[in-house]
Amino acid sequence: MMPARYQGYAFVAITMCIWGGFTISSRLSALWHISPWDITALRFLLAFCILMPILIYKKDTAFLWKKEPFILAMLGGVAYCLTCYSAFHYVPAAHAAIFLNGCLPLCTAIAAFVLFKQPFDKHIWASLAIMLCSILAMSYLMYQATGVAFSLGDGLFFISAIWWGIFTVLLKQWKLSAWHAMAGVAIWSAIVYVPLYLLFFPKHLNEPTIQHLAIQTMFHGIFVVIVATLTYVEAIKRLGAFKAGSIVTLAPFIAAIIAVPLLGEPLSLAIVCGLIGMGIGALQPWRWLRKDSLEKQLTAQKKQSI
Repeated sequence: MMPARYQGYAFVAITMCIWGGFTISSRLSALWHISPWDITALRFLLAFCILMPILIYKKDTAFLWKKEPFILAMLGGVAYCLTCYSAFHYVPAAHAAIFLNGCLPLCTAIAAFVLFKQPFDKHIWASLAIMLCSILAMSYLMYQATGVAFSLGDGLFFISAIWWGIFTVLLKQWKLSAWHAMAGVAIWSAIVYVPLYLLFFPKHLNEPTIQHLAIQTMFHGIFVVIVATLTYVEAIKRLGAFKAGSIVTLAPFIAAIIAVPLLGEPLSLAIVCGLIGMGIGALQPWRWLRKDSLEKQLTAQKKQSI
């Protein structure tokens, strides 16, 4: 049987492929003229149709009536998807790596401080300094080249990072299982958003092709909502939160580089500066020299068994 650590890396690899694919596919969704209103509805509707029968069969629906799954769905489901998918209609994929994924650790730390008074440690302060310097340098270079430092898309990505940061902190505080968290977010997002979408939101389902709609719905409704959530949690169990999170965070940055030849997107000096700086700040590579809590625990257990 494969050792737990190698299993963890296998789960990380699956999660990286899906998270990297999310960046590419979301940008493709914009290029294929699939509106954020449409893809959000299709994503959660498909997940609902898959998950709800399973929960009913398992007689595991009682958790849905608690406030926690509903709040998580509104933050990490509806709000996050609408702002994130909208942002891809304004800026290239590289901006998502910088202003969404790069800012996630910072927004999570700030959310933990505001909501539960968790202080910043020295690693967060170091990341904050690196990120601020990176964003200042990037904005200066962009202003020099285009006359505009930031765009609407960048702001939407940053708002998305705030939603996900709050979602992450609440999820950790409330200690929901991976299955309940994933199912609760998908089901409540569908219950709340899909009726509003059908009644009030603009629809552009006749603009993209059926094939493009099917590809995006399958990928986002099954792989992003269901598979990536479960594999990420399993990776954390085997590798620890920091190591698993650091490796997976690489995926959107790699996807941003792949998007240059694949989607023909520009890669200016400002974007390179932002990618490098935000990548270092998000990954905190200096911490890789130290053992994480899981490694310390495994080492202690090994010594006791000798």
